[in-house]
Amino acid sequence: MDINCSQAKQMISDGAQFIDVRSTNEFMQGALPGATSIPLEMINAADQMLEKDKPVILYCVSGQRSGMAKRVLQNMGFDSVHNLGSFRNFFAC
Repeated sequence: MDINCSQAKQMISDGAQFIDVRSTNEFMQGALPGATSIPLEMINAADQMLEKDKPVILYCVSGQRSGMAKRVLQNMGFDSVHNLGSFRNFFAC
């Protein structure tokens, strides 16, 4: 986790792209408000779905998949990518 709950909520309010990298089934069972589903196995296509010049906030269950997705996006040229870690962190503030 490299961003806390308060920072994430402010960035989302300011227009950051909020991405759930869990599986489609996990997303369908419940997602955070305003989140878009891009499962980790599809993250390589993110440059077709996301704007590179807008901040991206990622989350999953534990922070492991969102951490991997962060590295992929950074390697693709996304400048501002943040890992919220677990979806539970969203409720920590």
